[in-house]
Amino acid sequence: MPASVYIESSIIIYLTSRPSRDVVKAARQAITSDWWLNSKSQFEVYISALVEDEISGGDPMAAARRLQAVANMPSIHITSEAQLLADALVASKAVPDNSVRDALHIAIAATQGIDYLLTWNFKHINNAETKALIARVIEAEGWMSPILCSPEELRGNDYDE
Repeated sequence: MPASVYIESSIIIYLTSRPSRDVVKAARQAITSDWWLNSKSQFEVYISALVEDEISGGDPMAAARRLQAVANMPSIHITSEAQLLADALVASKAVPDNSVRDALHIAIAATQGIDYLLTWNFKHINNAETKALIARVIEAEGWMSPILCSPEELRGNDYDE
């Protein structure tokens, strides 16, 4: 059985955005596109209603591109357990008070038994300084922490590097 991946909103945004002139953003766009084309098929990929809500805002044409990218992707439920775990992540300061949605992304993946949470959010999700605390809170609440990573880190088996 393939490993499971929760696709957080930033992945879809980088995948569908117009090419950026910013070198970091352009690199992330290229890495995301490469992962989507070459590695995504090796995993069971999921989104949530939270992802759908976040990617449906803004410019209607851009929102349509984002929603089209995930049109056939299964959406996992936001359960009361996920809400409680998100609250615990915020209460413990593993995720800041002003980033409740980021905590909920993490909690959705954890409570659904997802192996990886794929994100470009290095501020509050895939942050080297907070990942251990996030994992400790999740495990203290009785769940297994998903591996928090970027597409660059989750390459699958197609790469020889």
